[in-house]
Amino acid sequence: MMINNLNKEFKKINALEVKYNISLKKYTSFKIGGPVNLFLVPITIRALQQTLPILNNHNIEFFILGRGSNLIVSDQGYHGAVIYTGRLNNISIENTTITAETGIALSSLASKAQETGLSGLEFASGIPGSLGGALYMNAGAYGGEMSNVVSSASVLDYKGNPETILKKDLQLSYRHSILQEKKLILTAVTLKLRPGNKAEIRQVMKELNQKRKDKQPLEWPSAGSIFKRPEGYYSGPLVEKAGMKGARIGDAQVSEKHAGFIINLGNATASDVKKLITKVQDKVYQTSGVKLEVEPHFIGDF
Repeated sequence: MMINNLNKEFKKINALEVKYNISLKKYTSFKIGGPVNLFLVPITIRALQQTLPILNNHNIEFFILGRGSNLIVSDQGYHGAVIYTGRLNNISIENTTITAETGIALSSLASKAQETGLSGLEFASGIPGSLGGALYMNAGAYGGEMSNVVSSASVLDYKGNPETILKKDLQLSYRHSILQEKKLILTAVTLKLRPGNKAEIRQVMKELNQKRKDKQPLEWPSAGSIFKRPEGYYSGPLVEKAGMKGARIGDAQVSEKHAGFIINLGNATASDVKKLITKVQDKVYQTSGVKLEVEPHFIGDF
């Protein structure tokens, strides 16, 4: 990576912060991950748009990092660049339509909808990721998911060209969107909600958050549900049946509170997590004949 040349080009971009040798551990909910050489923080979508052609011209691989809640980053880190979208968090509301930049925390957006008397995002109030990550994965919980509320998405291609994708073209299904297959970067999402009673919406959100607290190991770092839900089953009971609840490698442990989670007890490495995932998958396949698919994305070399 020709740092000096890149520096000159990045300096021409207003509203872009450039950092070097940043530990990704601080930016993931699992508190796991090695360093990245180049860490870029666009403050505006325009800055992001100007950054992409530079990376493209220098053949620098990159990945987009939102709230880091659905990632397992290699202990060796990542050898390209990271574009952190956490500062892209503007919102506009018109009647029952919310348009928000993709770096905003989904839970913050759900709170904003509640304060405005808009219903439809209650399910999202405790989901820890960003809006962009939520749409990318078609995140959902407690009977709701992003596909129920999204109207369209604004994206950039890797050269910085903008495009709008309508809901029908997003190919939303269980934990999937077309964005996982295409080289596109989400910049904003438009959601269509419905009018509701503020107090009632708040009560639903409170109840769902309490359910999460009661059932999930929120007191420990994790990447959320570690496995996708297999058709006809739930991953937690399958893991429990396989005798893997509480199983541990290093500081990575299958949660004793909810066997569908792997938690970081303090100093877990990505390698520990990967080994534990494989062990759980093998045991579940032996006992139930079900192949569990990992939900979080692996970043870097494993």
